[in-house]
Amino acid sequence: MSATPDPEYGPPARPATGRRRPDAVPALSTGSVDDVRPGSLLVAMPSLTDPTFAGTVVYVLDHNETGTLGVVLGRPSQVGIRDVLPGWCDLAVDPGVFHVGGPCETDTALCLATCPPGPLDEESGLRRVAGEVCLVDLDVDPEALEDRVSGLRVFAGYAGWSPGQLAGEVGEGAWACVPGVAGDVVSELAGPELWRHVMGRQTGRLAVLSTAPADPSVN
Repeated sequence: MSATPDPEYGPPARPATGRRRPDAVPALSTGSVDDVRPGSLLVAMPSLTDPTFAGTVVYVLDHNETGTLGVVLGRPSQVGIRDVLPGWCDLAVDPGVFHVGGPCETDTALCLATCPPGPLDEESGLRRVAGEVCLVDLDVDPEALEDRVSGLRVFAGYAGWSPGQLAGEVGEGAWACVPGVAGDVVSELAGPELWRHVMGRQTGRLAVLSTAPADPSVN
């Protein structure tokens, strides 16, 4: 797999898109694109029917005038980290597999870890995203990070939106933007369980949705 992508370079040229059901009911108030920032979560609303993103939770890595970049959480693959990056498998949380981070550059490995707040040395191999979540340079010696990270997850691919694209999708009610926590990145919950967990800690009508299927087509 290729090296970890740098969010500062912006999203891919062919970004992923969500698709809203045309006959969906009017959207809930789900915030605005102004709420999107590194460390926040994009939670797919029931009206989003694109099979790539239906029922997903996306952790935002970068959001600026060049677009938005993030990784889908809670989507484990069948590929073991030990089989591809054996030096990193002991630092990874269970399950020790690659997670499918999105449809863009799926042959690219991107690594996130949780580590204590505070300044980071430029040569540490860690770069702060938000709070306790850091991007990890997979070219560094993993043994040097054993005492610095408390959890680690490796993603294959990522999700990206071109300038203005995410604003349109949020405005249509395809996504809710909510605060994220470090535990979301390394959570053992997957798929609908993670979606309901995130929605369940919200308030108002978003919390009510936590009792419904992430994808209403499964009703």
